[in-house]
Amino acid sequence: VQLQASGGGLVQAGGSLRLSCAASGRTDRHVDMGWFRQIPGKAREFVAAHSWRDDSLYYSEAVNNRFTLSRDNTKNTVYLQMNNLKPEDTAVYYCALKYTSGNYVTGDLYDFWGQGTQVTVSS
Repeated sequence: VQLQASGGGLVQAGGSLRLSCAASGRTDRHVDMGWFRQIPGKAREFVAAHSWRDDSLYYSEAVNNRFTLSRDNTKNTVYLQMNNLKPEDTAVYYCALKYTSGNYVTGDLYDFWGQGTQVTVSS
C-alpha cells in the first residue's frame, strides 16, 4: 500500500486548505484512515480519523469544528478540509492507514504512512 499526501501550502491565518491522501496498491475500504501532524522537535499529534466499521469521525480538540475529514472510497482517497487555520496549525501533515479498528489516536497502530505535506499558516 502506498499513500500519497498532497495539498499543503502557505496560507494566511483564517484561510483554508484541503489536503488529499490517495491510496494505491492493495487497498481495501475496510481500513481506518487518519491524519496526524508533526512540528520538528515535537511529538506526532493526532488530528482526525475515520472508522470504516461504523463510519464515525474523530477529531482532536485542537481542530474540532474547524477541520473536516471526508472519504471517497471510489477514488481510494481521504480528504482533510481545514478551515479557519491558525498559526499553531503549522506542521507537516501525514495521512495513515490501519487495518485494526479502534484507538485512532495512537500513531504506532497505523500500518502505512504517507510522505507528509507541509502546511504553513502565517499570522
